[in-house]
Amino acid sequence: MAINKEKKKDILSKLKDILGNAKSVTFVNFHGISVPDINEMRGGLKEKGVGYYVAKKTLVRKALDETKIEGELPELGGELALAYSREDETAPARAIYEFQKRFKETLGILGGIFGGVYQSQNQMTEIAAIPSIQILRGMFLNVINSPIQGLVIALDEISKGREK
Repeated sequence: MAINKEKKKDILSKLKDILGNAKSVTFVNFHGISVPDINEMRGGLKEKGVGYYVAKKTLVRKALDETKIEGELPELGGELALAYSREDETAPARAIYEFQKRFKETLGILGGIFGGVYQSQNQMTEIAAIPSIQILRGMFLNVINSPIQGLVIALDEISKGREK
């Protein structure tokens, strides 16, 4: 479907805003996914603070050409959407990866932008495996708490031994 020049300018402006202000962007192929599934996915992404924007590849490439991103742009095949976040760097890749498990045949990660560098499909999948910041903080607290907890248990056992 043809888009008039004004609409193209609006889309290009939106893409530049996304690419300029997002901490990370995941390129998504969504070929053949149903409308109810897309709507469900959009709602789930929104809850996680991830935006989702569909645009023509030519306009995305034009917006990418005007940004200063290092590396080589991954191949963008099929229908293209951008999943992005302005707060959590790993959230877009992680969220799309979770939905990709449910919609195996119709949804996939093509690559992305992480740390101002283009990333391949494999690299973005690895980034998706990184836990969220809340989980990482919990893991860190557990590591710090573990020696203290061991000491408390040992002291408790010593006091039980002395009572007898």
